[in-house]
Amino acid sequence: MNEENRKFLVVGLGEILWDVLPDGKQLGGAPANFAYHSHVLGVEGVVVSCVGQDELGKEILESLTNLGLSTDYIAIDAEHPTGTVTVELDSEGNPEYTIHEDAAWDFIPSTPELRELAAKADAVCFGSLSQRSRTSQETVRQFLEATHSGCIRVYDINLRQQYYSKEIIDDMLTRAEVLKLNDEELPVVASLLGIKGEDNAVLGSILKRYGLRLIVLTRGGEGSLLFGDGEISICRSSDSIEIADTVGAGDAFTAAVTAGLLRGKKLDEINKFANRLAGFVCTQVGATPKAPESLSSQI
Repeated sequence: MNEENRKFLVVGLGEILWDVLPDGKQLGGAPANFAYHSHVLGVEGVVVSCVGQDELGKEILESLTNLGLSTDYIAIDAEHPTGTVTVELDSEGNPEYTIHEDAAWDFIPSTPELRELAAKADAVCFGSLSQRSRTSQETVRQFLEATHSGCIRVYDINLRQQYYSKEIIDDMLTRAEVLKLNDEELPVVASLLGIKGEDNAVLGSILKRYGLRLIVLTRGGEGSLLFGDGEISICRSSDSIEIADTVGAGDAFTAAVTAGLLRGKKLDEINKFANRLAGFVCTQVGATPKAPESLSSQI
């Protein structure tokens, strides 16, 4: 079958939660956002996580179903509550996040069904936040070890609060094929790994040290850089857009890059499309808007 027409299976592995804002709550968690945007792009997106046996957990399952996503791999934990993040705004509207601990997604169980899913996955996206607990960290590791050699393992680093370390980043990079990070995270990662120099030199060092296929660097309104072995794609944001919020834009970008790689697209084509999709998400409220078919069918 032509790779462009094949129905790929991709997995978002890690946290799922509610972002609790002053005016209400929104479904959150980078892995879930990634799976949703993959689904919009015509890929079979699956979320692997855990919710509590409570009303918030029930609402997450209902939300995923309404978004067209399967809940087959969402575990239910009777001992821990569904995850929440309290979002407070200062006088200028800048958000401050409190990610509450001992949430259900800290206890994602490793099961035979998950290992079977891993063996079938064409790509899996994972981050640092789900590594904060021993249980979920071990589940992530076992899942990655069960993937086949052709699976694209995407480490969307997502540094949050104090929930990362040099050891976690180093370990996850050894298990990854693609690294995705933003321009605020790059200097933090470089410092933790003891790498100095300009951005491209740092990216080259990380790529070589861990034998990565690709590093994806997003730069907000400045665009993005895809850094491969012997190939670099630079895309500068040129469109003027009215931003509603930026929630989920990075996850949409990661989903677009993953879909593009699976379909064998060139880096420049992937980069340009990922920017357009992320830009669209920024014009919408929330992390999971549905992209118009004219956009979603371009990659």
